[in-house]
Amino acid sequence: MTATVAEGDAFVAQFDPYRRELLAHCYRMTGSIHDAEDLLQETYIRAWRGYSKFEGRSSMRTWLYRIATNTCLTALEGKSKRPLPTGLGAPSSDPADDLVERHEIAWLEPIADSELSDSGDPASIVVGRESIRLAFIAALQHLSSRQRAALLMREVLQWKASEVAEALATTTTAVNSLLQRARAQLDDIEPSEDGVVEPASAQTQELLKQYVDSFENYDIDRLVELFTQDAVWEMPPFVGWYQGGENIGALIRGNCPAKGPGDMRMVPTSANGQPAYGLYMRDASGTHVAFQLHVVDITLGKVSHVACFFDLTLFERFGLPNRL
Repeated sequence: MTATVAEGDAFVAQFDPYRRELLAHCYRMTGSIHDAEDLLQETYIRAWRGYSKFEGRSSMRTWLYRIATNTCLTALEGKSKRPLPTGLGAPSSDPADDLVERHEIAWLEPIADSELSDSGDPASIVVGRESIRLAFIAALQHLSSRQRAALLMREVLQWKASEVAEALATTTTAVNSLLQRARAQLDDIEPSEDGVVEPASAQTQELLKQYVDSFENYDIDRLVELFTQDAVWEMPPFVGWYQGGENIGALIRGNCPAKGPGDMRMVPTSANGQPAYGLYMRDASGTHVAFQLHVVDITLGKVSHVACFFDLTLFERFGLPNRL
């Protein structure tokens, strides 16, 4: 009994420092924080069962990532990919059209920065922001699970091709083929990061203040001016997506329950290393209740992309109240 307890303490002490980065890895693989948590737990169980056989030929970190990756690959077998509306393949929508919801689709989910950092500050996330950005996670969903694994281990974890091959029980040649196809697909899919600014920069903070003020003051004309020419707005579980500030403004005017200043309030948070906001809508009783979560991209001094999530269970995960 004493040996078992001592061995367990040693395992926990070695596993815990990698918990957040392993969670991020499982999230990149799946596009779901809920699935990532379950797979992290499964990784923990598998690692604990195999700990007595761990011989230290690789580092503890490498060994854990190998287990986590293969746990994810097993879980992803036969599962559909998690898209955002832009990933469904349809052209941009007309803001005058009816909104269509598809709750049967397993949508991509954002991850709270507090899941990745003790402080929840995007600047101090324990994983690189570029590798956790919502656009990158969405682009990964277009790859097969093995392409995803190879790309993440090679380019995010910076493993050698031979190490990736060992983890995936395949050859270096096969890994290089997976990488070549994955990179080619990402080049066609993933938007350029050129001009993406730091969340904490003074320019970004001023723009975000104007973004919040525009909603809270119901100044849609001003909001339209904050978007880039080809800005994208999408809001799962609605399948439509909208491009350009004028179309986004028309969508909000035609469908938002708010009718004037004070109807909406926004509370800042952060997701995927990006600025994010919980938006609250005033109900008939005058109380502001949780309505949607915005994850915002800023490019070249303007808003280039907003993903609005109507999954209200996200508010608790982000440490946001259900009502103000």
